[in-house]
This record gives sequence, structure tokens and C-alpha cells, in this order.
Amino acid sequence: MTKSELIAFLAEANPHLYQRDVERIVTTIFDEIAAALARGDRVELRGFGAFSVKRRDARVGRNPRTGDAVSVSSKRVPYFKTGKQLREKLNHGR
Repeated sequence: MTKSELIAFLAEANPHLYQRDVERIVTTIFDEIAAALARGDRVELRGFGAFSVKRRDARVGRNPRTGDAVSVSSKRVPYFKTGKQLREKLNHGR
């Protein structure tokens, strides 16, 4: 499901809201999650999962075409861990 599909679904499920308002709500939620991760905070949505940031250390990689060594700098990457309810729903179809 894409962001626009999510907005359309939520707007259809909530006819009392304008689509532009639903779009603003969804965008605000995603922006706040991204801002919290950029600050290094953890975002937990009970029953769904938790977003956090992990650090990858600098390393020496390989260029797959030439095989030459390439220096890869350290970086921070987003990480998502599913919640218990979501895992159970995926595995048991409840």
C-alpha cells in the first residue's frame, strides 16, 4: 500500500473528513516519526511495532564490478521491530 492509497482508504472510511485533511493528518504523522528518528528517539506504536535508529560502523567494502576495496563511512539507519500483536496477526491470521 502506498501513501496515496492509505490516504484514499482512510478518506473513504471516514466520509465526515475531507481528503485534504486526511492527507494532512497522515503526512504529519509520518513527518513526526521521521523527526523523532532524526533526533535519535525511539517511536513505539503499541501492538504495531517500534521504530529506532541503529548505527552502522565504518567498514571496507568491495566494488562488485571491479573487486576493488571501497571505504564505507559509518551511518545511522532506521530499524523496525514488529510488535507482538502484529506478529501474531501475520502468523496466525487473527
